[in-house]
Amino acid sequence: MTRINRIGPCALFSVAICLVLCETTRADVVAVVSSKNPVTSLSHAQVADIFLGKTARFPDGTVAVPIDQAEGSAARDEFYATFAGKSPVQVKSHWTKIIFTGRGQPPRAVSNGTEVRQLIAANSQAISYIERSAVDSSVKILVQP
Repeated sequence: MTRINRIGPCALFSVAICLVLCETTRADVVAVVSSKNPVTSLSHAQVADIFLGKTARFPDGTVAVPIDQAEGSAARDEFYATFAGKSPVQVKSHWTKIIFTGRGQPPRAVSNGTEVRQLIAANSQAISYIERSAVDSSVKILVQP
């Protein structure tokens, strides 16, 4: 005779708590450039192409300098999932292949959104992502998830 396992109320409660925590810890990440940058909007695909090394320029032809946040940060994980449809493992694999074949290097990574915002404000060619709550007048949102 086969025994059927049933999920008890405690297990269901645990799953519900995990789902709530996952949703509340999710960052609201937006792609940004300096407020001095003439680019006003980009598609998700255009932003992803810049961060995955598929293009090094904005649509107007100016150089785009992508700035990543640190590996393992919630903002980075959400950014790549939302804009490129890639998990952290897939992003790492992508860059491993690009580096191995000599076709490029990953974007410079900085420790947090505050550092990103300071670098973006100082360099009109820089592009990055930060939590919406960190946006101020020194940066402008290009595209929202």
